[in-house]
Amino acid sequence: MTVDLDAFRREVRDWVRANLEPAPRPGRRRYGPEDTTPEDIAVARALQRTLFDAGFAGISYPAEYGGRGLTAAHERVFREETVDYRTPDFGGVGHVTFGAIGRSLLAHGDPDLLARHIPRILAGEELWCQFYSEPAAGSDLAGIRTRAVRDGERWILNGAKIWSTGAHLADYAMCLARTNWDVSKHRGLTWFVVPTDAAGLTIRPILQISGVTGFCEEFLDDVVVEEVIGGVDDGWTVAQTMLVYERGAGDSSGLPAEPRTLAPDLVEVARRAGRLHDPLVRQMIARAHTDDYAQYHLGRRIAARLRAGTTPQPAIAAYGKLAAGTFAPRRVRTALEIAGPGALQWHADDPNGAETATDYLNGRLSAIPAGTNEVQRNGIGERVLGLPREPSFDSTKPFSEVLRDAENWNHRIG
Repeated sequence: MTVDLDAFRREVRDWVRANLEPAPRPGRRRYGPEDTTPEDIAVARALQRTLFDAGFAGISYPAEYGGRGLTAAHERVFREETVDYRTPDFGGVGHVTFGAIGRSLLAHGDPDLLARHIPRILAGEELWCQFYSEPAAGSDLAGIRTRAVRDGERWILNGAKIWSTGAHLADYAMCLARTNWDVSKHRGLTWFVVPTDAAGLTIRPILQISGVTGFCEEFLDDVVVEEVIGGVDDGWTVAQTMLVYERGAGDSSGLPAEPRTLAPDLVEVARRAGRLHDPLVRQMIARAHTDDYAQYHLGRRIAARLRAGTTPQPAIAAYGKLAAGTFAPRRVRTALEIAGPGALQWHADDPNGAETATDYLNGRLSAIPAGTNEVQRNGIGERVLGLPREPSFDSTKPFSEVLRDAENWNHRIG
């Protein structure tokens, strides 16, 4: 389907002005998990349904699954035209649902699975989370131990997951489990669809030092599931796709609008600190805006490179993730320096007083999830630049042998 961008912009602009409310104030960047409530989710679901009914949800998703079948460029137009308006805000669980999970389902789900879930996702009726990392498998994503055993047409899952964004607010999870222990760890993995109200599943929000509960841990005790995403024992292929989107790439529809306004959050910090006319502060804001602009266009180039390829390329996506993990800490430090002592003390009745300090404390989160900065550098070095790979002693062994060798080693040194 072809729709002229200018005509689409006019369509969006007219509809937005007639149907959406202005945003209360310029949105600030989020550098850590927010305490999204069920009430927030209910409001967002209703607004998402409004977008869906008007044809503005899933603009670049296939039309046969409830989308509009347009391009990433049309998605960007919509974001540009709605930047000053209130749009659905599901918090972290929404970012996961409409980003890594939605796109991974489209790439690997069979038509029946997509027909069941994608329209409901786009309408705001289904929110999803990832059951991926485990207490003993973080950066080593292939080292998971959650077990899936076939039982006729069903599977029975047992294990534990952690750091699942928004799991307590989600309706479904994409869960990675091991289905074959006698092959190497990157093989024998399978993705499953797990309803979050399934019998035997326990979800516990993790209370962080900031008082929010954006992440959860999960325990699966004889959880029965039926839906498989991708091929059995081919979960690592699906994971490669998911990693591309987790790292903020894959297509440019997930990118924020081009940063044409001069760092509005930092300008607001300078205004509150009474330093709008300080030449040093103005230079700091300009430098941050330059970083924003460079990061945006780096994302565009990465997305174009990935679209031109025929297979997922997580190492290319790693450039964008590394940029986020580098620029975010720099940016929140800039805000702290602009705010000065005012960032460390505020009136109890000021609802925004703690934002700068909290953002500073959370600023390095961008350098950790979906692979740390060091993991991204390793991937770029080995898979893009062709540098020698780090030694690996377990990548070709059956995973059951890897665990047995580790257990024997622990006994020897115990």
